[in-house]
Amino acid sequence: MPSANSPRAAFWRGARDAAPFIIVVVPFGALFGVVGTEAGLDLWQVMGFSFLVIAGASQFAALQLMTENAPAFVAVASALAVNLRMAMYSASLAPHLGAAPIWKRALIAYLTVDQTYALAVQRYEDAPKAPLAEKVAFFFGACLPIVPLWYLASLAGILAGSAIPADWGLDFIVPITFLALVAPGLRTMAHVAAALAAITLALLAAGLPWNLGLLVGGLGGMIVGAEVERRMTRAGTFQ
Repeated sequence: MPSANSPRAAFWRGARDAAPFIIVVVPFGALFGVVGTEAGLDLWQVMGFSFLVIAGASQFAALQLMTENAPAFVAVASALAVNLRMAMYSASLAPHLGAAPIWKRALIAYLTVDQTYALAVQRYEDAPKAPLAEKVAFFFGACLPIVPLWYLASLAGILAGSAIPADWGLDFIVPITFLALVAPGLRTMAHVAAALAAITLALLAAGLPWNLGLLVGGLGGMIVGAEVERRMTRAGTFQ
């Protein structure tokens, strides 16, 4: 039996904590496989998308723009805008995992998705003094039920193709996933202000072509959130 505080125990704790996300990852990945196939991509293109990007929301955003024949730079910029949150994820994980060997950090960077980040940062905040080896092990454990199933679900969606009825409404998984992950993170007025600004600007700019409203909302939300945090910090009220 591994020690309760051993890296092995931390790994399996991460896997157990991540297990509930299976009910989200599987239909979400399958949906991308179906949508990618219906958009005209072949098996290798869809799977390459899931392996290389491994970020569902940005994959859907880029795929939609590709099907609308948007310029390549617009598709790439939109996908990057959706994934800008990964830079913030990395910044908050760095104090906990930054001392790991570079190959582990590279792998962690690749495997950082909303679910693995949310679980890891919560665990690190609960046990900030845990050894580096345990923190790294927990992160990789959290990846176990999520990342392989993302690949397999994407493949299943490709193979199933149009056999999955459209009236199943699997697309509801996307907003529910982000609500479940984002809502607990709205801990300060800066977070709330950023979210409200992003939502408002995205809705106001919804008429722009190629989903550029998403870029407007994302950039505006970050600017507003940063400014609110700056003012609160200067006033001594940020917490």
